[in-house]
Amino acid sequence: MTSPDPKTTPAPNRQRRAKIVVWILLGLVVATAAIGYFVARGTTTDQQPQDTGQSSGQQTQEAGQLVRENSRVLSQAPNEKAVLVEFLDFECEGCAAAYPFVEELRVQYSDTVTFVNRYFPLPGHRNSVTAAVAVEAAAQQGAYEAMYQRMFETQTQWGESAEDQSDVFRGYAEDLGLDMAAYDAAVADPATLERVELDVADGTALGVSGTPTFYLDGEQLAPSTLEEFTAAIEAAVQD
Repeated sequence: MTSPDPKTTPAPNRQRRAKIVVWILLGLVVATAAIGYFVARGTTTDQQPQDTGQSSGQQTQEAGQLVRENSRVLSQAPNEKAVLVEFLDFECEGCAAAYPFVEELRVQYSDTVTFVNRYFPLPGHRNSVTAAVAVEAAAQQGAYEAMYQRMFETQTQWGESAEDQSDVFRGYAEDLGLDMAAYDAAVADPATLERVELDVADGTALGVSGTPTFYLDGEQLAPSTLEEFTAAIEAAVQD
């Protein structure tokens, strides 16, 4: 049997990386026409967030901060030279597609780049807020990274469901060995939802219009390829 010509047969990695590029670029599109275009096709990465219903008392006086003291740090670089912030939605397919690429960057730049996540659940996703609250509840027990990874690694199992996935997320917390009484209390505590809503308020004030949206050292990234994305980080960590 003749083996396929590697020059004409796309490699799985190449296909996966191409998909990641597409979703990252969708998340970075901000033009109104583009938003309508993708929403009409069933994607939700570029949907404009709507009023969260929170009062001014639930926010700090200054909205629009990129990073706050209580922002969730995915990984802290011991020799930090740059900070990459991602506004994300755990039910967003684009965020899930970008997730492996972000994990690769974390390995490659673990010493010099600090990775920070901000919650930005989109209103078109039935369980996006529920997922963010579940992750924040886990984070209160020091399990942010583990719950973050579990959400994206299982998104195809629960994403886009019309059913409430709270029990599924609680099962993830149990699997991680969390104190379930504390987890349940955190999920029920209005302050946990307010914490998520504060991230949304900051993102909205900054002009975030979809997910994933990345900021590198305070500047929004708008690369057209993964190579440009990586090159921007490489330039940021140079002395």
